[in-house]
Amino acid sequence: MNSITRHKGILEIIGREKSSINGNPRYLVRLDGYTCKTKVDSSLGYSITNYDGKMVTAEVGSHYGTVIIQNVKEVKNDDNS
Repeated sequence: MNSITRHKGILEIIGREKSSINGNPRYLVRLDGYTCKTKVDSSLGYSITNYDGKMVTAEVGSHYGTVIIQNVKEVKNDDNS
């Protein structure tokens, strides 16, 4: 993945994308002004709905011309990251 940057903001799930050829889910999400997708066959496709509407930090980068989100973690009220 190229041009990886870390972002903090409210994660919004825009919708579910077509599943991968292996049947794993993919999602289109918005974070900190970026619209991005979960990576093909990533385990994040199964857990990203747990972060919908929550304050998170995540890495966003480019993978073969697609903006991808990875390493999503919820930010707690006492967390200053």
